[in-house]
Amino acid sequence: MNEDFFTLGLEKDIIKAVNYLGFEKPTSIQKRCIPIVLKKKTDLVALAQTGTGKTAAFGLPLIQKINNHSNNIQALILAPTRELCIQISEDLKNFARIKKTKILALYGGASISDQARNLKKGVQIIVATPGRLQDIINRRLVILSNVDYLVIDEADEMLNMGFQEAIDKILETVSKKRNTWLYSATMPNSVSKIIYQYMNDPIEVTCGIKNQSASTVNHYYYLIDHKNRYKVLRRVIDYNPSFYAIVFCRTRAETQNITNRLQTDGFNTDGLHGDMSQMQRDAVMKKFKKKKITILVATDVASRGIDVDNINHVVHYQLPDEVEVYTHRSGRTGRAGNHGKSISLIGAKDRHKLIKIEKTLNFKIEKKNIPSSSEVIKALVTKSIDDLLNSKINEKSLKPFKKIIDDISQKTTSNKIIEKFISHSLSKMINFYEDSEDLNSLNKNQLFGSERVFINIGEKDGLNWAALKDLLKDKTSLNDEDLNGFDVKRSFSFFNVSKEKLKLVFKSLEGFSLGGRDVVIEISKKSKENKSLKIKKGRSTHPNTKGRRGGEFKNRKNVSKNKRIKKNKLL
Repeated sequence: MNEDFFTLGLEKDIIKAVNYLGFEKPTSIQKRCIPIVLKKKTDLVALAQTGTGKTAAFGLPLIQKINNHSNNIQALILAPTRELCIQISEDLKNFARIKKTKILALYGGASISDQARNLKKGVQIIVATPGRLQDIINRRLVILSNVDYLVIDEADEMLNMGFQEAIDKILETVSKKRNTWLYSATMPNSVSKIIYQYMNDPIEVTCGIKNQSASTVNHYYYLIDHKNRYKVLRRVIDYNPSFYAIVFCRTRAETQNITNRLQTDGFNTDGLHGDMSQMQRDAVMKKFKKKKITILVATDVASRGIDVDNINHVVHYQLPDEVEVYTHRSGRTGRAGNHGKSISLIGAKDRHKLIKIEKTLNFKIEKKNIPSSSEVIKALVTKSIDDLLNSKINEKSLKPFKKIIDDISQKTTSNKIIEKFISHSLSKMINFYEDSEDLNSLNKNQLFGSERVFINIGEKDGLNWAALKDLLKDKTSLNDEDLNGFDVKRSFSFFNVSKEKLKLVFKSLEGFSLGGRDVVIEISKKSKENKSLKIKKGRSTHPNTKGRRGGEFKNRKNVSKNKRIKKNKLL
C-alpha cells in the first residue's frame, strides 16, 4: 500500500488506483488539500500553478466522497476548455477504476443528443465546459439541485475567456448547500469576486506565492530588433536541438505566418488557432503529444487546456498584455516535476510589459545574449555527435557491409570520418550560419535608449501604424531602427524614437500640418531633464504651460487607457 497517500485519509480502493497509475508521492497541493476536504465539509480556495497535480488534489477525495448507490448528480466540475474537460474526466475515471463511479464529460463540438442520452442513464459526476453546460441547463436536460460538490478548475483562465455570465447562471442553478472547491493559478480581481459572491468562508491553500510563476521554470528574455524577431526565434530553436516547445503568438495571422516560415525552414511544426475546426485542432494536438511535431505555434485561446508534461521551452514571440496570461503560458513548461524555460523576445514597445511582469511576479527576468552563429553551430554539432555515439548498432544489418567498413577504416582515420560526417550532415546549417550577422550588436539601445513620443494624428487622419511610420521616415529621413513601437489611436498616436535622434524629429516637424491641422508632438513621459517639448507653428513650449493643448493631452492619455482600439482580431 502507498503509505504516503494513505496518510492523507484516502480509502484502500482509491490507493489501489493510485498505485496502478504509478503515483509515488503526493505533490504539495495534494498533501495540503486532500486532508482538508476529507476531514470536514468546507469551501476551499487552492492557488497553485498548472502541472502541480491539481486534478488529483480534488479528484481523489471527490471520488471517495461520492455515494455509488445513488444515481443523482452529486458533483459538478467546471473546466475552461474542451481539452481540459476531456483530460479531467479521463483522470477521474482512472481514479475510480476500482470504485466504478459514473462520470460524464459535457463539452462543445460533440453531439448534444448523445450527451443528453448519457445523462438520462444516470451519472454521479459531471465534468463540463460552461458554454455547453449552460446550453444543457437551458434545454432542461439536467437537474443540479442535488449537487453536493462544485469544483471550479482553472478559474482565472475561465473568467479570462469571458465565461463570467455563464458561471453566474450555473452557480445560481446548483444547490445552495454545496461545498465549492476553487482551483486557480492566479488571483485576479475577477476570481476574488467569485469567491466573495458564491463561497462561504473558504479555507485558502497557497502553494508558492500568489500570482507567481512555478519555481521549476527559468525565465529569460532576449533584447531584439523587431525586424529580426523571426531570426532570433530560429536561432533560439537551433541553439536548443532538443527543442520541444510552444511558441505563443498574439494573433491568428501571426500564428499562421510563423508556422509557415518554420515549416519552410524544415522544422517539425504546426499551428493552433481559432480558424481551425475542432477536428483539425485535435489532429495537431495528437501529433504534438506523440512528438511527430516538436514545435507548436499557438494563440493563447487556442492553446488553453493543453496538458503535455515534457515541454521544455515556452517562447513568447510577442508578450501578452496581461501578466496572468504570461503566467499561464509559462506554466505549460516545468510540469510534473520537470524543469523548463520561458523565453521572451523583447522589442522596444515591450519595455513596459516586461517591467509590469517583473513587478507583479516579484522577480527579475534574466537578460540573455542572443546565441552567436558560432555558438549555434557548436550546439548543432555537439547534438549530432551525441546522437551518433548513442545510436544503437544493428550488427545483423551491417554484416553484409563489414568488408566495406574494414576497407574504409584502412584508408582513413576515425577523426576524418567524424569530420566528413559533420560536414556532410550539417553542411546546409553550417553554410546558413557561417557568415550570419551578430544579432546582439543591432540597435542595442533600442529598448532603454529611446523616448516615447505623442503625436496628435491618428486613424481619423487616414493613418495606420505603417502609414504613420512612412510619414515620419519621409519627414525626418530616419530609418526603421530609429522609429518603432507605433500605437495608433483614433485621434492621436504614440511611437518610440532613439534618444540621439529625438531633436531631429522635433526640428523636422516644426510648422508641419496635416489636413489643415497643426501637428503637435511631445514626449509622453518626463525626460531626464524633467522637460517635454511641444511644437506648434514652429514654437517649442514647456508641457506645464496652462494652455488648451496641455489639458487636452492629459485627457487623451485617459482615453487611450480606457478605449483601446483593436487593430487585429486577437485570440
